[in-house]
Amino acid sequence: MPRKARIDGPGALHHIIVRGIKRQRIFSDDKDRDNFLDRLGTIVTETQTICLAWALIPNHAHILLRTGQTPLATVMRRLLTGYAVSFNRRHRRQGHLFQNRYKSILCQEDSYLLELVRYIHLNPLRARLVKGLSESDQYPYSGHSALMGKVKRDFQDTNYVLKLFGKKVLSARQVYRNYVEKGIRQGRRPELVGGGLIRSAGGWSMVKAMRRVQDHMKSDERILGDGDFAQSVLDEAKERLAERCRLQAKGYDLEKVANRVSSELGINPDQVWAAGKHPITVKARSLMCYWAVRMLGYSATELAKKLGVSQPSVSISVRRGEKIAQTMQIELIKD
Repeated sequence: MPRKARIDGPGALHHIIVRGIKRQRIFSDDKDRDNFLDRLGTIVTETQTICLAWALIPNHAHILLRTGQTPLATVMRRLLTGYAVSFNRRHRRQGHLFQNRYKSILCQEDSYLLELVRYIHLNPLRARLVKGLSESDQYPYSGHSALMGKVKRDFQDTNYVLKLFGKKVLSARQVYRNYVEKGIRQGRRPELVGGGLIRSAGGWSMVKAMRRVQDHMKSDERILGDGDFAQSVLDEAKERLAERCRLQAKGYDLEKVANRVSSELGINPDQVWAAGKHPITVKARSLMCYWAVRMLGYSATELAKKLGVSQPSVSISVRRGEKIAQTMQIELIKD
């Protein structure tokens, strides 16, 4: 069965799970963990991706991210590829480090944000990496210690989470800690990391009850939320796909996009493809990257190869191109 495409968009909240191949370790020691965190911090800062929670376990990692303008796939590709190469070089090994592709679950923020922050930050305790919550407060390889103010992690948005527990930092930390402590006796929470309909509904009892009243809730293993949320997410994804199909049916490809850019900016089409940092060339490339990635669905990596630039350069161009299109009030297809 073909795997489903990831669902993403600016502002989307994702619970990401990365596992080692064949349950093998992806972190052998603190040097590996620090390497991973340095890369995570750099990438989420550069891409303006918000990190709300995280925990590193020897053979897997949990991360809670809210995407900005840079797609989740781009963020994770940079993080995991760079780390895997570094890990293999350091430990003199070859081959894949991670199990298949990482798992990402699009989450309904209002219902699940705090649950996920707690679940993720209790992972070291469940994995017996720490002996209790007091030790977890100091544990440097989980975002919990940053929320408790014991370890500084500039890339983690602790303010956003703490404000959900109170206006003053010190009292908010205590309320947050009490909330985490109450979660210890809940044990493992499979409904937060998998289960499709069962997860979205709240367990088998709810599923059976809904079947009795013929309330068939839309579910998807990529989504954590209630039926209405899941349906709205899938509908939006279908709309984006339909728009791309419509553009392709009209013959829109990179060449046609480049011609559209050249027409709008009053330049030769060759200048859109030209290298260099001349202002009009940068403007043209940025606009083309924006329309190609956002409207036609090209990946930043694919576009980087065609343009002979780095993938991060394309991501930057996409953000710049979006601002240009908004300022000029232009769209790919003229009315």
